[in-house]
Amino acid sequence: MLTIDARRESQERVCNEVAAVIYGGGTVIFPTDTVYGIGCDPFRVEAIDRIYQAKQRPDHKPLSLHLASVTEFLEYVNGNATATLAARRLMPGPVTLIVRRPAFIYDDVSSGLATLGFRVPDDQLCRAILDRVGPLAATSANASGERPYYGDQDSSALPQVDLLIENGRTRFGAESTVVDLTSATPRVVREGALSLDYLGERLGPVARQTPKARK
Repeated sequence: MLTIDARRESQERVCNEVAAVIYGGGTVIFPTDTVYGIGCDPFRVEAIDRIYQAKQRPDHKPLSLHLASVTEFLEYVNGNATATLAARRLMPGPVTLIVRRPAFIYDDVSSGLATLGFRVPDDQLCRAILDRVGPLAATSANASGERPYYGDQDSSALPQVDLLIENGRTRFGAESTVVDLTSATPRVVREGALSLDYLGERLGPVARQTPKARK
């Protein structure tokens, strides 16, 4: 696995190296504002398969789409007023917004689900990479069930990819908060870097994920 320390290299070189791997159908571990992600071209099914294999990730767990800007995200939501409001008030930032999956995005990215999570990270290098290569289908860069990678840790246990971009500790050092926007009231699926109280201040009434009752 080739490793590049972005703290010692120019941003242009980092972005060009990522582009060479992604355009060649490869996989990359890259920094975001929350955790490091493992990503690939969302239109390369074989690269998506490599992410699942590298992480030993269950087939039913979807990836998310990482984008460079809020403007780009709004192009995916087709006038969805709730998603537009949430994006303008929470993005860029440590949040994943779940909306209906656009028809032109392969269902391999969403594990066959009709919905898809989107991120616009609040990290300058990450957004420069995304601006250079386009959207990345991604998830956290750790083996399934293991602790996420926040940077400046032992990287030997990371999934094997073509390129690792190291850039030190992530800004938030926590997972993104996941918000489902597919119903009338936004619903928090996972509380991460953004608290439920903060979301309520920004979005109004927000529901919490209700645990499934088991008999």
